[in-house]
Amino acid sequence: MKLKFVVIFTEMPNNYCAYVPDLPGCISTGKTWGKILEMIHECLEFHIEGMMINGDPLPESRMSMEEAMAHHCEPLTDEEQEELSKYEFAPTLSVTFKEIEVEVDVPAHAQVAGTVPQGA
Repeated sequence: MKLKFVVIFTEMPNNYCAYVPDLPGCISTGKTWGKILEMIHECLEFHIEGMMINGDPLPESRMSMEEAMAHHCEPLTDEEQEELSKYEFAPTLSVTFKEIEVEVDVPAHAQVAGTVPQGA
């Protein structure tokens, strides 16, 4: 099964970071652009397969590119700003939004929202 997710990439001074807003906890880092693309693709596959094996449904409606941009640009809460003020962070150099397609094997018992169960 092929699934597409929007991934948000941030270039930092020493590496790249990437996360998938639709899948909390699906994040990765890499030293180069090529490495972060490889790592987030692998992370997506692993995360999705784990959700399906555990019987967790995938999000039925996935974010569009515009929704992901709005999500990324939401202002921080006062609590988040207070927490971040405790650390010294390097400024973000650039942010890239990219749709990534992954192909995953669906276990027979998996519940994937918005799809027809295997054997139906």
